[in-house]
Amino acid sequence: MRDFAISDDPAVQDQLDRLGALSLPTGRLGLDTVRALLARVGNPQDALPPVFHVAGTNGKGSTCAYLRAILEAQGLKVHAATKPHLVRYNERIRIAGRLVSDELLAELLRHVLDAGEDLAPSFFEVTTVATFLAFHREPADVCVIETGLGGRLDATNVLKTAAACGIATLGMDHEAFLLAPEDGVPTDPLARIAFEKASIAKAGVPLVTQAYPANAAASVLETAAKLGASVVMRGRDWDARADSAIHYRDANGELLLPLPALAGAHQADNAALAVAMLRHQSVIEVGHAAMAKGIVDARWPARLQRLGHGPLTDIVAGRTVWLDGGHNPDAGEAIARHLAAQPPVHIVMGMLKAKDPGALLRPLGSHALSLSIVPAPGHDAHSPEDFAPFSALPVQSFPDVASALRALPPEGDVLIAGSLYLAGEVLRQNEEVPD
Repeated sequence: MRDFAISDDPAVQDQLDRLGALSLPTGRLGLDTVRALLARVGNPQDALPPVFHVAGTNGKGSTCAYLRAILEAQGLKVHAATKPHLVRYNERIRIAGRLVSDELLAELLRHVLDAGEDLAPSFFEVTTVATFLAFHREPADVCVIETGLGGRLDATNVLKTAAACGIATLGMDHEAFLLAPEDGVPTDPLARIAFEKASIAKAGVPLVTQAYPANAAASVLETAAKLGASVVMRGRDWDARADSAIHYRDANGELLLPLPALAGAHQADNAALAVAMLRHQSVIEVGHAAMAKGIVDARWPARLQRLGHGPLTDIVAGRTVWLDGGHNPDAGEAIARHLAAQPPVHIVMGMLKAKDPGALLRPLGSHALSLSIVPAPGHDAHSPEDFAPFSALPVQSFPDVASALRALPPEGDVLIAGSLYLAGEVLRQNEEVPD
């Protein structure tokens, strides 16, 4: 499996071209290759600052954004590894608060690619090794690291210890990879996904989780027990509710915290998970004021992001344009909950061929004024006909988002959704590149 990456810097692009040519050899699963590659560059993962390691189907990126913002509000230097990138590959590696420079990125990728040339590593394995190498070279107080697919076989799961591990919401996504037949794993689909995510647990390290259905919760508890980790589960060991504020409580007391600036009721849950992770570890001291400031300061682009003025949004000037890269049923439900209190919207959608075309339209369909389908840049995408069974509205096709926006009726807000690759292209064209 590989990703799509371009750069305006020729030295970086040379390495991204090498990176983009990599693939995961058929049938090869496991961590042996990434461990071998790490050994060749000095095993930087074994000498990192304290790590917060986060997995989940939805919400793990936002949880990492809250962790980073809170820790920075505490005055700490934070390395952060998140994925995927939206516009620039550099977004994946944030060193002490700043995106990795083009100069350093080119050097890191060249070094790792040269070191592992005979190992046939994957895109994600090289990226992970380069990230750990960057984090080892530059001093910082703490690392926030997001997994990619699953957790058990994710390249980041070479980490031997952490300050805390966390699991955000669980749901169905990447089924072809996460539900591949295998002996000795849960057969129930959601329990299997819970097993994959919970496998980032580490001996003696708290595994802090959201609340899950009984089958998934049991899988998390069983997996963590086998790995020697204690589980701190929402609804049992901590809890939170949100109205005009977040009311958080655990055995150590209660906190009253502000609501996030990020849109969507689910963001209060993600912020609460970050708080729970910080409250149940003993490595980094974080105060109430930093938690409150970080929750408000946190930003996470392309997740119910209200776009600002730019070349794309000016096409529909005067209207609200929402952007969300979610592409699975849980993301669809979260978007629908947010938009339920808003006027109906025109939906502009592009979605990868491997995703469920009804994932967003099932919960969103009744809130749509129109449905326009566009390609997902650089990837095989669903055709307009694939969406037709899930929409009572005519499905229109356009070559790009700008064309779709120009064709909209003169009234009504807009939601652009369905793919993080599409979201990245929208941010680039609207000149809102993440920094």
